[in-house]
Amino acid sequence: MINIELIQAVKNQFEVDWNGLHGVGHWARVYDNGLHLAQSTGASTNVVRLFAVFHDSRRFTDGRDMEHGPRGAQLARLYRGKYFELPDDEFDLLYTACSLHTRATTHADSTVQTCFDADRLDLARAGKTPDPKLLCTGAARDPKTIQWATQRSLTGFVPDNILGRLSKTGSL
Repeated sequence: MINIELIQAVKNQFEVDWNGLHGVGHWARVYDNGLHLAQSTGASTNVVRLFAVFHDSRRFTDGRDMEHGPRGAQLARLYRGKYFELPDDEFDLLYTACSLHTRATTHADSTVQTCFDADRLDLARAGKTPDPKLLCTGAARDPKTIQWATQRSLTGFVPDNILGRLSKTGSL
C-alpha cells in the first residue's frame, strides 16, 4: 500500500520542513495512532495508513493553512492508480477524511472518525493537549490512549513503521 515510490512522490512536492511539525515524524505517529484505534473502531486500515501520508501532504506552511486538507485529498486523487490502489468506497473515505480533517469536528463514518482522531492525538507536539470532547471515538477518548499518544507526541517519538523508518534513515 505505502511504498518508496509513493513517499518519494509526496516528498518531492512537499513544501514545508520534511522533518518539521507537520512532516514525516508526525505522519508516522498518525499512522500508529490510527492503527491502534482501528483495532477498536473497525476502521479500514488501508484508509488510515494513506490518511497518515496525505492529510498534511499539501501544507504551504506549518502555521494556519485551512485549505491543506482539500489539497491533500486532491493529491491523493492525482496519485491514485499511479502510486497506490484503493477501491472506490475506501477512496471516498480517504478523500473525505483528508478534506474535512481541519474543518469538521466529527463524521458519521467510523473510518473517517478514526482518521480525525489519529491526527488529533498528536496535538501535543504543537503544545496542545487532546481534548476528549473533541475526539470522535471512544477508543481515542480513553485516558490511557490520550496519555500514550501525548507522551509520544511530546517526546517526538518516531514509531518503527514504514514512515518512521523513512524518517530515521531517509529510506525504507
